[in-house]
Amino acid sequence: MATNAGLKNQLANKQQEAPAQQVSAQNLGLKSLLSTPTMRKKFEQVLEKKAPQFMSSLLNLYNGDPQLQTAEPMSIVSSAMVAAALDLPIDKNLGYAWIVAFYDSKKGHKAAQFQLGYKGYIQLALRTGQYKAINVIPVREGELVKWNRLTEEIDIDLDAAVSDKVVGYCGYFKLINGFEKTVYWTADEVEEHRIKHNKMKDKKAKNNVWKSDYDAMAMKTVLRNMLGKWGILSIDMQTAVIEDEKEQTLKDVEEVEEDQPDIIDVPSDPKDEPQLIETDKAEKMPQKPSVNDMDLDVIQISDDDLPFN
Repeated sequence: MATNAGLKNQLANKQQEAPAQQVSAQNLGLKSLLSTPTMRKKFEQVLEKKAPQFMSSLLNLYNGDPQLQTAEPMSIVSSAMVAAALDLPIDKNLGYAWIVAFYDSKKGHKAAQFQLGYKGYIQLALRTGQYKAINVIPVREGELVKWNRLTEEIDIDLDAAVSDKVVGYCGYFKLINGFEKTVYWTADEVEEHRIKHNKMKDKKAKNNVWKSDYDAMAMKTVLRNMLGKWGILSIDMQTAVIEDEKEQTLKDVEEVEEDQPDIIDVPSDPKDEPQLIETDKAEKMPQKPSVNDMDLDVIQISDDDLPFN
């Protein structure tokens, strides 16, 4: 008479012999990619209990952005992982961070790119505990009274605007040790910077957030430049500066072997998985079960199979 322990041993042996169902991660859609145990584990390691909510917001972002749907899913996940590591929301309406698609002419495909918003930079700066004050604002026509580039003395009358036209952007921070910095960029200087770093063939063309929210990207540019030159940068802020506006791949998130294939194991339909019946007495079972009579589709999930480790 077979015992329950014996059945478990037989099932375990068959699980070891059964090959895992492997597919190329590049061939999976975003939803399928996020549903794999390996990927869920990656987000849970970073976000813990907040992982399900973050992954749900990523899917909502993806479903509501036709342009992002054309980007490689792996690059989308990698960009999202950067935001997760910085603990910043990716809802584009909040302005902390964006995941946008762009065409990489060198590689001939669309990929996702992580972009940190000016609110994200402010949030990361405040977390350091070193900043007493930090802000960046657009300056409208008529508001700028005087600006001295040498002494950094600036006089702005916020009640003197004569139109909604933005003529420049002003950034400011003060550290708890008393050090303070003020910068002012004209609108032309911001535009020159945008054109210089534009990855599109038509350098003057506006795309993504530059097209939908120019002021937000302009303020982020001024703030990033100011903090990068004179601010106190925490590890998170250094990571943000490096990863900001960079095409993401899984190998950018965690270092992996160069020859490690982009292959992951995915679970099959749960209804095909074996079910164990717990019992203290083998006599309660109606007949002696045989492993050979059971249709088993065993799944083996390994972190080493995903180029994310």
